[in-house]
Amino acid sequence: MKSYTDEELVKLYVETQRNQYFEVLYSRYCDKVYRKCLSFTKDPARAEDFTHDIFLKLIVKLGGFKEQSRFSTWLYSVTYNHCMDHVRSKKNVEVLVDDDHERLFNYSDEDNDLDLSEMSIQGLRKAMEKMTTEERSLLLLKYQDDVTIRDMAEILNLTDSAVKMRLKRAKDKLKKRYLESVVFGILVTLRWISSKFPVRWF
Repeated sequence: MKSYTDEELVKLYVETQRNQYFEVLYSRYCDKVYRKCLSFTKDPARAEDFTHDIFLKLIVKLGGFKEQSRFSTWLYSVTYNHCMDHVRSKKNVEVLVDDDHERLFNYSDEDNDLDLSEMSIQGLRKAMEKMTTEERSLLLLKYQDDVTIRDMAEILNLTDSAVKMRLKRAKDKLKKRYLESVVFGILVTLRWISSKFPVRWF
């Protein structure tokens, strides 16, 4: 059973309706789906509810899987859209950023003088809080979940070029928000120092 590919398991389940095939898919992806839901909700109980709902959706939707993409990409799309549908109405939605941010954002661009991997985790979180849910999700799709541009285009129902443009805008905005928070922190620190250690001019 473990030797079957995801796509083979889907086909077997659709043809036979035998739960054992679906259970293998569930065991392979339950934890991944849960962690992605948790990144949106920051609430373990709610993430479990989301995960349960998503796999219930899968039971109904598997018959519509056409193998035009990998099953993992298709499942990610279902997960992403379910989470987005439930958090869009909330104005202040926190998206978790992995503490291993240097791995998540470890890339460089010739035209950028500040690499995201150089950001402190605290500053990065503050900057991410100032982004829209869509912008945060786009960044996490690419740099935390390592989803390819092509797969992102399929998940978001966009062209590759549109994904690249939105990703660049989100990345540039993140850097701007990060620098703003850093400057603000420096000003607050300087003000505190001057209050504690006033300068005597004579």
